[in-house]
Amino acid sequence: MNFLCDVHLSFRLVKYLSQRGHDVVHVNHLPEKWFTSDVQICDYADKNNFILITKDADFRNSFMLKKTPHKVIRITLGNISHLDLINLFENHLEIVAKYLENQFCYIEINKHDVLVIMPE
Repeated sequence: MNFLCDVHLSFRLVKYLSQRGHDVVHVNHLPEKWFTSDVQICDYADKNNFILITKDADFRNSFMLKKTPHKVIRITLGNISHLDLINLFENHLEIVAKYLENQFCYIEINKHDVLVIMPE
């Protein structure tokens, strides 16, 4: 899978996902780094078939209203340790991977459950 990690996510997550064979880019590796706008992030993710991993509710709204980015994993745990974030992906990524095969998919992960939205 191809992932784009939003600016508020750890480079340790990038490393973890890369070590498991995924193609991962952090927003800070894009030309405008942390100044990259949400629209530019959506465009980059959609054009390059990346799944956006974010904590930002604005991307949920963008997905619901405009279907962009096409695929989103939103972490709704606030500030958590790097280890807890990696454990979260270790525990859930295999489960949510099947949903990410769809053209459009929004997944929200919190401490207790996973919400999946796949519009028609």
